[in-house]
Amino acid sequence: MATVTHVFSIDYVAKLLDEDSELLQAIVSNDDNLSYGSIISVYTGQDEAITSLTRGGIEELEQMLAHARRTADEWNDFLEDFVDDQELIARIKAKSPR
Repeated sequence: MATVTHVFSIDYVAKLLDEDSELLQAIVSNDDNLSYGSIISVYTGQDEAITSLTRGGIEELEQMLAHARRTADEWNDFLEDFVDDQELIARIKAKSPR
């Protein structure tokens, strides 16, 4: 594994991928969803942290989302499997599909 020299905040990744940041946060909240070391917590205070991704983590996430969006059924199944917040799922489903 290469040495990580920089990471990208989840909010910045959402902008790069034109995705909802809450959706991405829901996906990466379980660190088993991406390869070990792809998700980095950056502590900004004693009890405060932001989630960041390595470049490899961004690529994995992008591939995961593209794979999930192959069909409407797969996308709906993906959302149900990875997102616990029903309001967020409804908001994501209401957006036009890609």
